[in-house]
Amino acid sequence: MLVISRKSEEFLKIGDDIVIKVIKTSNGSVKIGIEAPGGLRVLRGELLEAVCDLPKSSSRNRTARYRDFADQERVQPVEAV
Repeated sequence: MLVISRKSEEFLKIGDDIVIKVIKTSNGSVKIGIEAPGGLRVLRGELLEAVCDLPKSSSRNRTARYRDFADQERVQPVEAV
């Protein structure tokens, strides 16, 4: 795992297509912006954990929940902040 420090308005680039920018930091919270191809799925950790915590017997339900979460988390174009 790469661990780095960034200040507001600083960014990092992953490959040729992904930019992660620190938008704002305050009170132990960090607001980030992600620039990535439109079809890329971005899934927040707590949502992935919720899907993975389903009982093994509900694998079909797990797949459906993952799709629901992943569809909600697709990278959407946003105006510059």
